[in-house]
Amino acid sequence: MEKFTVYKGTTVPIMNDNIDTDQIIPKQFLKSTDKTGFGKNMFFEWRYLSDGETENPDFILNHPEYRQATILIAGDNFGSGSSREHAAWAIKDYGFHAVIAGSFSDIHYNNELKNGILPIVQPLETRELLASLSADETIEIDLPNQTIKTSKGNFTFEIDAEWKRKLVDGLDDIGITLEFEELITAYEAKRPAYWQ
Repeated sequence: MEKFTVYKGTTVPIMNDNIDTDQIIPKQFLKSTDKTGFGKNMFFEWRYLSDGETENPDFILNHPEYRQATILIAGDNFGSGSSREHAAWAIKDYGFHAVIAGSFSDIHYNNELKNGILPIVQPLETRELLASLSADETIEIDLPNQTIKTSKGNFTFEIDAEWKRKLVDGLDDIGITLEFEELITAYEAKRPAYWQ
């Protein structure tokens, strides 16, 4: 997993409350178990007109000034609904590195973390300020110091210490297991080889 230390990017506001995982990635796109290729269908029913191909010009991600945004500003209860990890895959594959919301579904919050996306909880006042930034303004997310830095002020955020360590060090579940590789190898060397 890629390390997340200090990240700079532009924001896009989709301030709806209760954006659920079916809205993030609809059920018809869940057949693949590969983590890539989901980004083009993220927010599918909002991004495209009824033909499923023509972009909806009213949807903010289709506005030219927001196409390069990599930090999503959202409402409350982001990622509610089913536990599908595909929603986090879609967010990552689209190019988002962080989601700043009022609150998250617990399962989706953990799915984002496991996939190297930083979910940040912020009050409405802060999110409204972030949503008011110009589309070309870069903000900085400093995970080691747990701060968001903008032209309109700096804001702190909370994160579990172990999840913070995993993101800063770029450790997914496999990476954490490999931290004990020497102990595992030593243990395996002492075991009788029953399978031989």
